[in-house]
Amino acid sequence: MKILLDTNIIIHREASRVINEDIGILFNWIDKLKYEKCIHPVSIQEIQKHKDEKVVKSMEIKVKSYNLLKTESPETAEIIHIRDTFDNNENDSYDTSLLKEVYNNRVDFFISEDRKIHKKADALGISEKVFTIESFLEKVTSENPNLTDYKTLAVKKEYFGNIDVDDSFFDSFKEDYPGFEKWFNRKADNIAYVCKSESGDILAFLYVKIEDETEDYSDIKPEFPKKKRLKIGTFKVVLNGFKLGERFLKIAFDNALKNNVDEIYVTIFPKRTGQILLIKLLMDWGFYKYGEKDNKTENERVYVRDFSPKFDVSDPRKTYPYISKNNNIHIVPIYPEYHTELFPDSILNNESPDDFTENEPHRNAIRKVYISRSFNRNLKRGDLIVFYRTKTDGPAYYTSVATTIGIVSDVIVNIRDEEHFIGLCRKRSVFSDKELAKYWNYNPKNRPFIVNFYYIYSFPMPRINLKQLKELRIIANAPRGFDPMTKQGFETLIKESNADESFIID
Repeated sequence: MKILLDTNIIIHREASRVINEDIGILFNWIDKLKYEKCIHPVSIQEIQKHKDEKVVKSMEIKVKSYNLLKTESPETAEIIHIRDTFDNNENDSYDTSLLKEVYNNRVDFFISEDRKIHKKADALGISEKVFTIESFLEKVTSENPNLTDYKTLAVKKEYFGNIDVDDSFFDSFKEDYPGFEKWFNRKADNIAYVCKSESGDILAFLYVKIEDETEDYSDIKPEFPKKKRLKIGTFKVVLNGFKLGERFLKIAFDNALKNNVDEIYVTIFPKRTGQILLIKLLMDWGFYKYGEKDNKTENERVYVRDFSPKFDVSDPRKTYPYISKNNNIHIVPIYPEYHTELFPDSILNNESPDDFTENEPHRNAIRKVYISRSFNRNLKRGDLIVFYRTKTDGPAYYTSVATTIGIVSDVIVNIRDEEHFIGLCRKRSVFSDKELAKYWNYNPKNRPFIVNFYYIYSFPMPRINLKQLKELRIIANAPRGFDPMTKQGFETLIKESNADESFIID
């Protein structure tokens, strides 16, 4: 298996000073799986253009440990079209040359953090072969559970006073914030969200604080207007393929919703690659650069997320977790063996939470995958989905229940073949590759399609069962595919479930 690495990943990996600890995890996995690390000739050219001659000489020695591609694959009409459409300078052209190797099947996968490269991959129809560091880690952890170092990953609330500030996880905070240890110790009786590995290593940490209209923001330029806000005070995730960034971001959104805030904000030094990746994650979910915070040494960037109730159908992430009832609503069945795998927050009373700690990427992700053969394939972005967990051991009338609300991100109907199907599903599906292949080949006359969706809400216990759903005229019959649900039926379900309605805007 040949893995082509983008130039910047190689530079960060071989730098004398560690600025991205996540790349070490990536290389550990590549070595563990005995994959071949490849470097493209244009990467050598880029390295040679570095301003520091010492860096160039050092890098020229280090890159000899990679497999240098001896030749470049030929230009094709598709690659020429990408160059004409996307490339504006020499660096863009270099990137397309790298992408060309995976398009022409000279290498198996390409790993890059460059968003423009991923847009090009989408245009070429090879997005399933082009990964970010995080998405590649998701792939290999899902495919190789026996090789993962993390058997149990549970997000827990913990007092600061019970957390070891000397853990190496906090070294970057100490470097960026003089006095971090004193601040940390003063928070001894405050609650943080922590995720640890089985060996006790901290993998993710989140601290949030509610601030009212009296808060002093004089050190933020431009100064904030008076609003109620949630501050993401301390947020760090070690990339490891388990979607912990999304998991912790959802915790922040849940706290913002519960406390009825107007905005969420965070201050970040954009120095390390991990911080830059966190900024990208935040911007994907509606944050934007507002200004800077003056801390008298170097400026931190301030990122803000409007949290007033609104819904953006063109990109529901920007207004997550708010939903609109004015889009189409569907109810769809999901089997018990997959239900809590996909929705650990929707666990039932008769299931053990210990069996569903978040040690799989799809359990932590906000964005998830549902695979279907439903005759109704006319879903569109912004549509609501009510997930209906089918019967367990008892009669369907009493044990089949409505559990969860999701919102459609996109629907993929045109799928080339089995390999394409598995590649599209692998990162966020509850199925293994073997199960996905079986599902694809089950009925060649009715191939499955893919619904990517965002997990929004789990109904409180006790859940509305099939008997009640029919008696309340929410549905007429047990759902078999993406069956339509009326707006009135959805409103009845919300009311009778005693659901929190704060995320519904109309």
